[in-house]
Amino acid sequence: MVSCCIHYVIDPYKLKEFEHYGRLWIALIGRFGGTHQGYFLPSEGASDVAIAIFTFPSLALYEQYRLASFADPECIAAFKYARDTRCIVRYDRTFFRPVFEAGNSVAP
Repeated sequence: MVSCCIHYVIDPYKLKEFEHYGRLWIALIGRFGGTHQGYFLPSEGASDVAIAIFTFPSLALYEQYRLASFADPECIAAFKYARDTRCIVRYDRTFFRPVFEAGNSVAP
């Protein structure tokens, strides 16, 4: 299992646009076999940061999704929406693996 955490720097005056962008991707990730934990927008503190977290069963399946997303019409439209609205200033991805306690039935 691998979780992708995307750290965004967003335009704080375009929160509605970013929220719409997030809703598009939540549905798309599921369609490609991932589980989306959601987009998280500023509440207190910095007003120009947001995160998204989603999980795939393996890094290989995540990589398949990434390649497929570049050819998928709905994904292309979501990328275009972010570019056209300029709600995202920049982003970076970090990948995480789970840590399980002894006796947990789920293996890493």
